[in-house]
Amino acid sequence: MTIQDFDIQVATAQHADYAPIICDEMAESAKARGTGIAQRSPEYVAAKMLEGKAVIALHKDGTWAGFCYIETWSHGDFVANSGLIVAPQYRKAGLAKAIKHKIFELSRTKYPEAKLFGLTTGLAVMKINSELGYEPVTYSELTQDEEFWKGCRSCVNYDILTMKERKNCMCTAMLFDPAEKAKDAEKLKADDTKLEKMTKKATLFERIESAIKSFGQDLKII
Repeated sequence: MTIQDFDIQVATAQHADYAPIICDEMAESAKARGTGIAQRSPEYVAAKMLEGKAVIALHKDGTWAGFCYIETWSHGDFVANSGLIVAPQYRKAGLAKAIKHKIFELSRTKYPEAKLFGLTTGLAVMKINSELGYEPVTYSELTQDEEFWKGCRSCVNYDILTMKERKNCMCTAMLFDPAEKAKDAEKLKADDTKLEKMTKKATLFERIESAIKSFGQDLKII
């Protein structure tokens, strides 16, 4: 089984019937890991599909294989790719990574100026996020939208979150800031330009030095 066995696409209304099984698998997966997630109803998941804010993966035989959706906070200033789940029988095929890349592209297209963030306890997800350009941050750098934090109430670790005054919890916070990435790109471009100028200058010096040596040799011959 390879990634070519799956069709990963933006979910639409035609996929809404998969919402109940997706929610059930989210809950079962969290229970098996002994960690908590913000629970979502089938109606909520289906709404994300209708809004074009979700990615679904189907096996070539039509079986549901994986899912992830977009949430927006603070009037669209922050975006989260939430609810990443892969059906047990299709794990270890690189599907989670492929879905994350797809939902990341969708998020960047829909909200190009928004900061993308995530809270996760999964090392695999952290690795994928790092590959996409996310960086670990403190909770204070995330959205402070109360509606987002209300979603944590259904998590088994919610008492820890409140006890620590929302400064940290069992999840690792990660952030992709397009503004900072743009600054890094500009700095890299400037460094490349500086290096190119230094290289040209060095080459010019080498040519001058070579010319001087050649001129000196000509004088000796004379």
